Amino acid sequence: MSPVIQKILAECETRLNGVDSPRLSAEVLIAHVLRCSRLSLVIDRDRRLTNGELTDIDSLVERRATGEPVAYILGKKEFYGLEFRVTPDVLIPRPETEHIVEEVEALYRKSDHFHYADLGTGSGILAVTIASLFSQAKCIAVDLSVAALAVARDNAISHGVESRVDFRQADFTEDIFGTELFDLIVSNPPYVTQAEFDEASHEVTRFEPTTALVSGVDGLDHVRKMLSGVSTALKHGGHLFMEIGCGQGESVKKIMSDHFPQFRQVSVLKDLSGHDRIVAAQKL
Repeated sequence: MSPVIQKILAECETRLNGVDSPRLSAEVLIAHVLRCSRLSLVIDRDRRLTNGELTDIDSLVERRATGEPVAYILGKKEFYGLEFRVTPDVLIPRPETEHIVEEVEALYRKSDHFHYADLGTGSGILAVTIASLFSQAKCIAVDLSVAALAVARDNAISHGVESRVDFRQADFTEDIFGTELFDLIVSNPPYVTQAEFDEASHEVTRFEPTTALVSGVDGLDHVRKMLSGVSTALKHGGHLFMEIGCGQGESVKKIMSDHFPQFRQVSVLKDLSGHDRIVAAQKL
């Protein structure tokens, strides 16, 4: 007689004891195979599984047991209420980045026309989410990785904004826009220090793209290099919202005050844990 959901869930949780959030991982993977909600796993805990379902669950749990993130296994991750395709070519979207979208929503009305750039777009979460929220906005999304741009383009198509997001393969730390000007620039650049990366969970270091994470000894190499192009590409009065690492706020403010005085009202916004997370600035 085949086992019930409750028994399989307990077995999978035990198998995943060596990864982050073993219970949650087991629930998400089993619910995915059964095409149901996690709540249904509780409600239907005495339901017996078919051999095919058991085989599929075993396959996914085996992958998770190696440390492979759930988002890569399922090929998707939610961001700001939207579902995004993700692959190992892009970082897994994280909730802290949603603070940038919140700031953009506070700055513009839904009907506003504005031109914005997303530097280091990855899976396109910022470019696509903002375009989804503001139907008159147009974007240029930049990434050095051709593979990442392919994922981002798929996400733009999925959410019906591909006609308003122009994807470009380029190094955003260089001056790449020429005379093109923007009302807004958003970015989640690499900001992890080498020491932090060396100590990070193997679920990050083995599976997520290192080039999208690490930025030198202090984590600010990309910030230093990109600000020149950002300051040139922003219109007078234009805004910058850039994600940074916890504890980097004062260092970034000093870089901007020492070398880029054209930015005013530079502030550091905290995330829900009280850590430095977003640098907000306006160009004079």
